[in-house]
Amino acid sequence: MTREEAWELLTEYNQDEFHLLHAQTVENTMRYFARELGFADEEDFWGIVGLLHDLDFEKYPEEHCIKSQEIMKERGIDEKIIHATSHGYAITVDIKPEHEMEKILYAVDELTGLIGAVVLMRPSKSVQDLTLKSVKKKYKSKNFAAGCSREVIERGADMLGWTLEDLIQRTIDALKTFQD
Repeated sequence: MTREEAWELLTEYNQDEFHLLHAQTVENTMRYFARELGFADEEDFWGIVGLLHDLDFEKYPEEHCIKSQEIMKERGIDEKIIHATSHGYAITVDIKPEHEMEKILYAVDELTGLIGAVVLMRPSKSVQDLTLKSVKKKYKSKNFAAGCSREVIERGADMLGWTLEDLIQRTIDALKTFQD
């Protein structure tokens, strides 16, 4: 599957600007981690998985991570993409992340949303001057970006064998490579 084909599929099921921006944010974050973790030869695959990870969320929020599998199977999309985008482990599906890429997706999906909310609260509205300390402060406030599951973020860090601080800092570093 090409990036263009993935984008076409994504926009067939998602029109909301917020969802499309989130998909691109996760795509670019996944591409960053592919390069950083020694999977540069799989960067396009990691990016497509990031782009499609919430394929079904806008139209089928109650069947998130379930409906997308059906849609992709009907389209004859590679099983590796279908499995890799099933990031709702212990939430909506029982497909446990196994590959490093799947663990990254699981960890950064919610975290990029939380970091994005922190950025919006900053005077600069930029990730470029964002610090780990700023994110941690907002992270501790359970009412802040309440839709971003801290439990999932922490479980993702554990799956990767990283500290929460390391996951947050590395994700900030990723966002700085493509966002203002």
